Amino acid sequence: MAKGKLYLIPTPIGDRPVWDVLPASNRTVIDSIDYFIVEDIRSARRFLSKAGISRPIDSLRFAELNEHTAPAEVSALFAPLLTGTDAGVLSEAGLPGVADPGADAVALAHIHGIEVVPLVGPSSILLALMASGLNGQSFAFNGYLPIRQPDRNKAIRHFEARAQSEHQSQIFIEAPYRNLKLYEDFCTACRPQTRLTIAADLLQPDQLIRTRTIGQWRKEQKPDIQKRPAIFILG
Repeated sequence: MAKGKLYLIPTPIGDRPVWDVLPASNRTVIDSIDYFIVEDIRSARRFLSKAGISRPIDSLRFAELNEHTAPAEVSALFAPLLTGTDAGVLSEAGLPGVADPGADAVALAHIHGIEVVPLVGPSSILLALMASGLNGQSFAFNGYLPIRQPDRNKAIRHFEARAQSEHQSQIFIEAPYRNLKLYEDFCTACRPQTRLTIAADLLQPDQLIRTRTIGQWRKEQKPDIQKRPAIFILG
């Protein structure tokens, strides 16, 4: 029996219409899938509703894959694919498998010999890097920094040293409600000549993308980034 395919479906955030951000070709794929492996069922249903899929959402099947999913449950999610059913992976936002628990599903697909099909969509990590003016030839995505001090400042100085010695852009994310605290810690821990890019609400009408040296950031008014999805890059 032929196995199903695993489609990785990008999920934009914000208020812009879905098809202003994603290519129309994704719509054909989404409309062909009845089974979705998702980070959160409520968010997935909301996205599919905004996308205007051609079938009633209540007719679709959903299975959750997130940090609460036990390893044994992950294998069970793949039973439909092994019998020929295609599945789509949806994360909360961005690209499945990139800073996202969807990577577990993709790894299992390869183990089972299931074809993985990534669809085109925006990555806030790469969009921020594109617009930063920092090195796009060598970069590292480091995810979250430690929350507690002095571990956080120690980590910031470590990555700042890498940015300078290796000329490698260092990319970070933070929980939106802690954005300003991270900004303040960068301003405290880094040297004045180090550059910091802040990119918030990318692809939205009120997006903010700004690169300054730490010395310049210290002289400016704090950026309006609290409770807004943001990317931080040191270079």
